[in-house]
Amino acid sequence: MAASRGAVVLKTVKKIIVQFCPFESNVRSTREFLIMVGSEKARVTNMNCEVITEVKHDRSEPTIDITFLDGERLVMKGSKLTTQEMLSALQNRCSAKDPQAKAGDKK
Repeated sequence: MAASRGAVVLKTVKKIIVQFCPFESNVRSTREFLIMVGSEKARVTNMNCEVITEVKHDRSEPTIDITFLDGERLVMKGSKLTTQEMLSALQNRCSAKDPQAKAGDKK
């Protein structure tokens, strides 16, 4: 699974909003997801992708709101998912939307 963690491709993503309260105990996976999508390797796959962090102090549930280039949204509740599950959901949706990835799968 470690190999898939380094392969975050944001090619079809327009914006990612990560919201969390740092004082809650259930934010670890959300913060790790933020580190992965905010890394230099991920950012160079789409320099126009906005990664926005909203740190709150209101005991709110950690959420990740992803907007794709076609306007579709993916909202994930970070307290219920592991980092790997969130990254997998993002990559599966990105692969389905990327015409080059689809062409590569057909070969």
